[in-house]
Amino acid sequence: MDIRIYNRSAWDRQVETGNRWTIPVGPEVIAAARRDDWSVILTPTKPVPRSWFPPLAGLDVLCLASGGGQQGPILAAAGARVVAFDNSPRQLAQDRFVAERDGLSIETVEGDMRDLSAFPDGRFDLIFHPCSNGFVPDVRPVWRECFRVLRPGGSVLAGFANPALYVVDDAAATDRGELIVRHVAPYSDLTSLTDDERRRYTDRNEPLCFGHTLDDQIGGQLDAGFVLAGFFEDSDPGHPLAKFLPTFIATRAVKPVSSQGG
Repeated sequence: MDIRIYNRSAWDRQVETGNRWTIPVGPEVIAAARRDDWSVILTPTKPVPRSWFPPLAGLDVLCLASGGGQQGPILAAAGARVVAFDNSPRQLAQDRFVAERDGLSIETVEGDMRDLSAFPDGRFDLIFHPCSNGFVPDVRPVWRECFRVLRPGGSVLAGFANPALYVVDDAAATDRGELIVRHVAPYSDLTSLTDDERRRYTDRNEPLCFGHTLDDQIGGQLDAGFVLAGFFEDSDPGHPLAKFLPTFIATRAVKPVSSQGG
C-alpha cells in the first residue's frame, strides 16, 4: 500500500464527513485575529502560548500538514505570510475557501510532509505543525526537512501523540472504554493490526496511523539540529487513557542562529 496515496484519499473523505479538523473557522474568528485577538492549537485542546510566536507581521510561516481552514487562515489574518502545505487537496481547498471568503492571501501546496523539496533552504521563519505526523510511517525525515527550510533562528512548533496512546487496543478503548495494553511501540496500522482489524478503517476510508517513539519525535528533532525551547502536554478528553496521563505533546524547537544548513 502506498500510504501517502491512501491517506490523501482518506483525508479528502474526512472533509466530506465533517471531521472536526476539517471544518473552517468562521469569519468572526478571522475578524478577531485581525485585531490581534487569536489563538491556535497544536494538540486537541490547549492553546499554544503566545510567547512561542515572534511578531507575525510579515513573518514567513509554513503550516505543515495543517490544511483544513483553521490555523493557516488565523495566522494569515494576524499578519503572517502563510504557505499551507498538506497531502489532502480537499484540506487545502478549505484554506482557500477561508482565504477567498475573508480576503486573505494564502499559498497552498500539495505534498508529502517528509519531502519539502518544493521549497529552498531557509525559506521560512516559522513552521506550524499540528498533530499530523502520525499519518506517515517515518517521522525523522519530517524533522530534517523542517530544519533545512527554516532560517537560522527560526522555530518549528509541533504537536504529536504520546506513544502510550498507541499501545492500548483502540477498538476496546473507543467502543467500550476499556484500556487493554496490546501493542508495542513504535506502532503501525499496517503491521500491528490483523487484516480484519485494519479493514475496520480501510472499509470506511479512514486514515491509517503510526505511533512514533519519543526517541523519533523529540530525539529526532534534536538529531536534526534543533534546540528544544518549549514543551507542554495535553489530552483528548474523549479518550479513556486521558484519565491517567496526558496523551498529546507539543514542542517548540529552534534552529540555532549559527546553523547554516541541515
